[in-house]
Amino acid sequence: MTVANGRAFLAIPGPTNIPDRVLQAMMRPAEELASETIVNLTDSLLADLKPVFRTKGDTFIYAANGHGGWEAALTNVLSRGDKVLVLASGRFAVGWGEMAAFMGADVEVLPGSWRSAVDPAAVEARLRADKGHEIKAVLMTQIDTASGVLNDVRAVRKALDAAGHPALFMVDGVASVGCMRFEMDAWGVDVAMSASQKGMMSSPGLAFVAANEKALAAHKTANMRTLYWDWTSRMSPLAYMKHCGTAPEHLLFGLRAAVDMIFEEGLEAVWKRHELLAGATHAAVSRWAEGQALAFNVPEPAQRAPSVTPVLVSGVETAEIMEYARKTCGVTLGLGIGDLSGKAFRIAHMGHVNAPMVLGTLGAVEMTLQAKGVPHGSGGVAAAVAYLAEAA
Repeated sequence: MTVANGRAFLAIPGPTNIPDRVLQAMMRPAEELASETIVNLTDSLLADLKPVFRTKGDTFIYAANGHGGWEAALTNVLSRGDKVLVLASGRFAVGWGEMAAFMGADVEVLPGSWRSAVDPAAVEARLRADKGHEIKAVLMTQIDTASGVLNDVRAVRKALDAAGHPALFMVDGVASVGCMRFEMDAWGVDVAMSASQKGMMSSPGLAFVAANEKALAAHKTANMRTLYWDWTSRMSPLAYMKHCGTAPEHLLFGLRAAVDMIFEEGLEAVWKRHELLAGATHAAVSRWAEGQALAFNVPEPAQRAPSVTPVLVSGVETAEIMEYARKTCGVTLGLGIGDLSGKAFRIAHMGHVNAPMVLGTLGAVEMTLQAKGVPHGSGGVAAAVAYLAEAA
């Protein structure tokens, strides 16, 4: 017997739930690519991405996923043979580094943990050792979507400054921009990137890059540049060059609606909503963990992401939990990937999500644990409710 019929819950860390308003915004005819509508739409989105990233720098929109955003960021500021330092804390900074290596960079990975944040002291020590300033860029994620680790961007910036190192500081905000505080200018980030399918609440297929003056100066001498990603070309007065050809019109229509929703709620209110819903999820997992079969991947509460929570599982196949939750309850949980493959499931609480959706997801997980006989502390959902009742 199933109780899954009805509106399914997508609790995966991307793509996330797309609001009906965003879907409806995309249901319209295409327009001529140089029409006033498309030109103004592009200009408005490029302008409005600046307050989302909290920057006065330049912004760029690409018809690409987050991996395309990685390449756009790299190719515009690096030259072949440049040394890049990657700060590992899971899968995605390392993946960004792998892309840089494929493009011709000399990549070094500063070892890290899938269970804890980047150590700023280790970053400072490595940069101090680079007496000749061979390292041209430092790459990190604010949130690693695979591990659920939250890194302290400000602390890493301070490490660069303490070492007196001129490397570009480049941050992946795919799972954080639109989900938590991100202050590109105030925190000294030189290049930031994100994508449309998580906190930005819109369809996969758009990547965003923001660059400050230091990054634009590096761009002038970069020799990895290619025409599609090229910032100089995209800053051309020719409207179609802002997309290097035909604009991804319907994705832009959807993004416009999503950004409008973010501004109507208020960016800081969006951050607070994510903080509260993450706290509710953490309250539930803490209670379940009393049964010893479940545990947080990230033991330190301050280092847990406000957008996704990986839950370690022992004594039962994670596939059984995920299959029951999906087929019987109508809730799709995120797979554990990388080092957590087969060892964890992930609960996303990012983007277009509210208390009923998170509480419903947690209820389905708790129902699954009971049905499958997974040892767990009881009252996880009650703990989540109690947390929200007090904190909200």
